[in-house]
Amino acid sequence: MPTAAASSRAGPAFSRAFFGARLSGGARWACALLLSCGISGCASLPTEVDRPVSHALATPTETALGRAVEAWAAKAGTRNDSGFALVGSAELAFTSRMALIQAAQKTLDIQYYAIFADDTTQRMFEALREAANRGVRIRILLDDFNTSGKNAQVLKLAFEKNIELRLFNPLPGGRSSLFFRILSNLKDVDRIQRRMHNKIFIADNAVAITGGRNLGETYFGQSENTNFVDIDILAAGRIARDLSRSFDRYWNNPQAYPVQSLMTAKEIEALKPQASNAVASPGALPSNPDKTTVASGTPTAAAGSVNPTTTERVVTSPGGATTTLPALPESTNLSQLTWTWAPSVMLVDKPSKIAADADSTEESQDTAVDGLLQLMSQAKTDLLIVTSYFVPGPRMMEQLAAIRQKGVRIRVLTNSLASNDAPAAHVGYARYRKALLGMGIELYEMRAEQEGSITSFGSSGGSTGGSRASLHAKVVVMDDRLLVVGSMNLDLRSKLQNSEVAIIIRSRALSQDATRLIEPALARSAYRVELVDGQLVWRAPQGSQLKDSTTEPDASLGLKLMLKLIGPFAPEEML
Repeated sequence: MPTAAASSRAGPAFSRAFFGARLSGGARWACALLLSCGISGCASLPTEVDRPVSHALATPTETALGRAVEAWAAKAGTRNDSGFALVGSAELAFTSRMALIQAAQKTLDIQYYAIFADDTTQRMFEALREAANRGVRIRILLDDFNTSGKNAQVLKLAFEKNIELRLFNPLPGGRSSLFFRILSNLKDVDRIQRRMHNKIFIADNAVAITGGRNLGETYFGQSENTNFVDIDILAAGRIARDLSRSFDRYWNNPQAYPVQSLMTAKEIEALKPQASNAVASPGALPSNPDKTTVASGTPTAAAGSVNPTTTERVVTSPGGATTTLPALPESTNLSQLTWTWAPSVMLVDKPSKIAADADSTEESQDTAVDGLLQLMSQAKTDLLIVTSYFVPGPRMMEQLAAIRQKGVRIRVLTNSLASNDAPAAHVGYARYRKALLGMGIELYEMRAEQEGSITSFGSSGGSTGGSRASLHAKVVVMDDRLLVVGSMNLDLRSKLQNSEVAIIIRSRALSQDATRLIEPALARSAYRVELVDGQLVWRAPQGSQLKDSTTEPDASLGLKLMLKLIGPFAPEEML
């Protein structure tokens, strides 16, 4: 399991923290509760916090990027006010973000559930520093769940010139490890569970990127172990300004704490891993010549420019085998992408959804997932759903049944037990699998072990990262004319506890592009699950030379045992 992704989901991370030790379940919880009595009573959040109010750039057309967007729209001869480009490859996901950093002249607004401290993000941090040095105001809003251990080093950015970093819904207490951080907050389990899951990256209030990815090597095909398969969307024009308004709402919310109100730079430095295990400090590329090769290249700040600087990593396993991870270009030319101009709307949760008293407010009942389900209920012919975690719950099952009763074809691609980075989430999905198949819903489960490596969504082979894959995309294609790309899964966590964001685009061309990305994965990279005489059967992917299976394919005996043991008892909203 990839190091950076080990805490990519609050619920499973919570369960892993306590079910990973060699104790019985009851003993673990007893120990945890006893320890928490001694640990959790002291820490608290500051009450007097200085959080100056600020907003997105008011006049994006005064920047080169804003003027470029106007030129792209004029060239397209469109009346639509928003343009989109689908991001289906790990390389484009990285280079498009780097292009936005390089192109920004006034502002960069960055909102994420998780930013991991690793070689890939160091390159991004260096680009952010360069942008800040040329006068770009940078605001980074980060959920606080994953900011422990070596990932706490990301918080150093808060002390850089022209960079502000705020933590949303922070947890009081130390940051030495995720385990002890959760342990010290057991008295407030409900608060631990509520996380800001939004993923937004906006340059000059003109062009944005949103979707399923967090920031880290596993999201950009750079892990030697498991890489996430994901889809993002680049968005320009009015929809980017909508995303900025959402960012401002979270940034200026009382739940957003400037890092300086929680920690000093010295305290963050004290958490830095020892030299043998350390990652470079943010902004510094690794200097070990046995690990990294950096090609020559001169950075440029021009909008959409290409920088030939690349970083190639050679990773040596304990057994002596070496793997060469691919060189990622520094940026991509945004103007040369295929931009589709189309009507669109943003779905986004209010920050109050994850407030301490959210359950007592009417606002918590109207969520982004509710909006998506309402949209899906209007399907006439076809729904293609991609979700890394699929835990529908009784109410969503009723809605899916009603859609099927209209004769709508529903295909769902989700993770298998073996490919799921959060196996506990698979427990909730497994409860509904036979009922879903009984409705006539077609289920596909991502295969963990891929031939070669996945270079883009739906294609295998090539040289990007490790050969293991884990699905992380959140996409819906409806009736071949509506495309939804966002941060939320079809599960109770996204519906009830996390804040989420998505974009709905009415475009047959983009919908077909997304379908062409996804359908090859259904055929070549996933098992199709069927119900035969009341029993589950996993049909092997085409051309894989694998055999069909009657048990969870590729999964270890331990994972299968976990499914049986905790399956009947685990609460779905925590999975």
